[in-house]
This record gives sequence, C-alpha cells and structure tokens, in this order.
Amino acid sequence: MNLHKLQNGSDIRGVALPLIEDQPVTLGKLETYSLTYGFVKWLSDKTGKEIKDLSICVGRDSRLSGEKLEGYIFQLLNTTGSISFSSGLSSTPAMFMSTIFPEIEADGAIMITASHLPSNRNGFKYFDKNGGLDKSDIKDIISYAETLTDKEDNSIAEDNSIAIDDISASSIEPYKRVNLMNLYALHLQNKIIEGIAKETGRESGKTPSLTAGLVNKGIDKIVNTINDRLVLNNLHILVDAGNGAGGFYAEKVLKPLGAKIDGSQFLEPDGNFPNHIPNPENKEAMDSICNAVKEYKPDLGLIFDTDVDRASAVDELGNAINKNSIVAMAALLVTDSSLNCDDKPIIVTDSITSNELTDFITKEMGFEHLRFKRGYKNVINKSIELNESGQFSPLAIETSGHAAFLENYFLDDGAYLATKIVIKTALLKKQGRTLSGVLSKLQHPAESIEKRLPINDNNFSAYADEILKAVGVWVKDNPDKVSLELPNYEGIRINFNKENGNGWALLRKSLHDPIMPVNIESTDIGGTDIIWNQLEEVLDKFKNLDLII
Repeated sequence: MNLHKLQNGSDIRGVALPLIEDQPVTLGKLETYSLTYGFVKWLSDKTGKEIKDLSICVGRDSRLSGEKLEGYIFQLLNTTGSISFSSGLSSTPAMFMSTIFPEIEADGAIMITASHLPSNRNGFKYFDKNGGLDKSDIKDIISYAETLTDKEDNSIAEDNSIAIDDISASSIEPYKRVNLMNLYALHLQNKIIEGIAKETGRESGKTPSLTAGLVNKGIDKIVNTINDRLVLNNLHILVDAGNGAGGFYAEKVLKPLGAKIDGSQFLEPDGNFPNHIPNPENKEAMDSICNAVKEYKPDLGLIFDTDVDRASAVDELGNAINKNSIVAMAALLVTDSSLNCDDKPIIVTDSITSNELTDFITKEMGFEHLRFKRGYKNVINKSIELNESGQFSPLAIETSGHAAFLENYFLDDGAYLATKIVIKTALLKKQGRTLSGVLSKLQHPAESIEKRLPINDNNFSAYADEILKAVGVWVKDNPDKVSLELPNYEGIRINFNKENGNGWALLRKSLHDPIMPVNIESTDIGGTDIIWNQLEEVLDKFKNLDLII
C-alpha cells in the first residue's frame, strides 16, 4: 500500500473499481481506513480538539464506488467516537459549507469524488473551516495514515481493531443524516434574490455602498421588501449536470425561483456517465449543451462537472462560454460586487490563458491580469497571498472552470459561479441586453491547439527539466524569431513574431504524470502549424519524448 501515489496535488485520487484491464484497485478498504484516520489525526492537531470531540461531515458524488467508500469512512469514524454527519449525494462546495452552516457547523468534511475522471476512479477532498486543504496538508495526512498498521488478521487499528467487511454506508451506525443540499440550495436561492435586489436597489438609489466586494447589512432591508420569491419567472435556463451531482441546481435552486428549466438534461445521478463526460472542458460535453441551447432557445445554459466545483455556460445563441470566455465572464461579474473599491482588481488565472483575454481584462475592463500556474489551489493561494499583502484580488480562476471569489471564502464553487451568471442574465434581460452582447469585445485566437507529449523516462520530471532548458537556449539563440514571455511562473512561454507563426506557445511539465503539455495559439490561420514545426525541430532531439500523438 503506497498512499503517496494517491496524492494528486491537494486531492486524493485512485482506482476504486476493477472495471478496466491493467488498472487494479488502488483506493480500497485499507487505503480509505488509513486516510480517514490520517485526516482525523490531522484535524485534531489543527483544531486542538480531542478526536472524540470532533464533528465530521461526509458526502459523495454520483460515482459507482461512492457509497462503498462512504461506508468505510464511517466505520473508521465510529471507532474514534467523533460525531459523524452523512449528507449523502452532495457537491464538493456544499461539503465545505457544512463547516459554515450553523445547522451543521462541522469541524471538517470529507468529499468522495474524482471530479471528471473515468467511472472506475474515485478520491477524497478534505475541508476544514478555512477551506480546502493544501498539498502540504495532504502530505501530513498521509504521514498520519501510515502510522495505522496493517495486521495479519486482515484488520487495521491503532487502539481499536476494525474488521474489513463488505459494507455500505446505509449499514453503518451511528451517524446523523443531514440534508445539506437543501440548506445549500436555499443559500444559493437567497444569493440570487439578494443579488437582484441589490442591483435593483442601486438603480433606484436604495442600495447601500459596496466596499471591497462585500455588501453591508443594509441589503437585508431591500431583500425583505420582496414579497414574491419568483425573481426568475421571466428566465429560461437550461442545465446540464452530466449525470453528476449538479442536478439539484435546476430542481432546487432555479425552479423554486420561477425559472423555466425545460430542456435541462442529464440531471439524474448516474456514475456510469452514460451521456457524456461531466466536464466543461470536454468538447463532446460542450457540444451537447450548445446543441440543446440551440434547440430550446433559453436565455442561458449552465454545465457542471461531476462534483460541481467547476462550471461553464452557454449564451442565448448557443455559443460556449468556457475556457478563456468563462474567465472573462467571471471577471465581468467582479464589477457587480466591487464597484466602489479604490484598488485596481487583480484577476489571477492559470498559465494557459490567451493574449486576447489579457487585453480584455486590462484594456476593456481596466483590471490587472496575473497569469500564474495551472492548478486551482495554485491560483487560489496566489490570490489570497495578494490580498494578504495589501493588494486587491477578488477572483482566482482556471480556464477549466474552477472559479473562486473573495466574497465567497475563496471557495472554487461551480454553483456559486453559476448563481452569479444567473443574476447577471436576469438583470441584463431587464435591460433588453444579452450575455453574448456583454462578451462581444472579447477577441479569440484564430487557432488554438494542445498537445500532451508522453515522456518515456523513469525520471520524467528531470527529463522534462532538460527539455525546458534546451528550449530556453533555443529562444535566446533566435531573437529574430521568438522571445520569452516575462514574467512567467510555469514552464516556458514563448512569443512568436508575425513571420514565424504570430502567436505563442507554452511548454510545461506535469507534476504527477510523465507528460509534457504544449499549448499553442495563433492569430493567423495556419499559425499553430508554423509554431509547432519550429518547436518540433528542437524537441526531436529528445528521443524519450514521444512527438507522435
């Protein structure tokens, strides 16, 4: 049992079901027991509470292995004497909110999910009251987990022996069932009502002033003047949940506020994911919702990943609002919550965002754009760091659809992003405007490609470093063709002049897989091929790098 191989940045991910040949189970009973014990020990140290005094909420997405893993978690928790809450089918952001909502106020939470990965995979995301754990926290949890020793009699223990049985969550007692998703849905409903009331009040001169993206308590008076909660009764919104955990958003958030949800698809949880991968970055998934929007002609389409920590959208014309567009959309939403802030907002994004997006953020919006690293925790932590240094960074977002707002605990919450888009859509419709209109000034590259090049070397990280070093030397030797993008925080980003592709390329190494991703964009048709051909000449010298994909 090697728990370190299960760490994927700030998450745990592994194979939970033997569905695919040559992919044996790596996240089973022993691993789940050990990691749960590690989390309990870590949380005890972090809070200063005795283990028996801790309260922990556990939830899962729609994956086939979720209930079984949930059962193993509760079996371990029961031996500790801690208070266990079961929220059943849940979203990842809601699991964090279980530490915030006064009805639960757990000390920590465990979400069973592997995001958009195939159906044989699963994993764990951990939370305390400060948010999702960092990479270093996961390492500490694994260190604690390793102290739980395997025994010859097929049980594991520290002070208590735990039999390994084929169990499900429904057979484990005691734990308290909590209807977390109802609380969370009501929370989002209220956000929509407050958001519309705030903007309506602003137009009539009744809105209290805004400071650093936060609304003061005077908004309650405006909200209380709304007798009818059907604030979305003039909107038609189509939701694609991809058979993950996001179906609640249509049924429990939008519909009770009066929205028409006709055409919404794949709302039923199904861990086989029979219709498409629940992933806003996936072309098949985005094509599916775009086609549905073109057929049903709603005001807005929304799509979530499996555990609803990511979202993207589709405008009223059926155009996808994802990747660079979802970043631009989220940046526009910042203006609705920080108008009176004196500091220039800094939008932190991942490394593969386009030059056109930078122009939109800086020239059209007057904000600053910090292009940082891939990884949702990287952009979130960077944004937090900027705020702690006295700057103002209200948004950290990846092109994958992970969006975290300062006003929302810096929680990467797809349903919260969707909620802000819903508010914007409702207000625009009152003004006779549309989402496609507000995003019309965002330009796009003529071509955009990504190559993921396998590295066939046991020490793939060091080999990738050699490749990046060689590419850097090539750039310095060809100043008439290319130049380095500076500052740059991940890999090497190269600008190609008009005669040599008129675009840019980013080469970086994967931290966890033997892969070198290469992203290329050009403002010219045919430009990405010109750029790739030049890079290929440099990369071809590395025989353990597979250029044929």
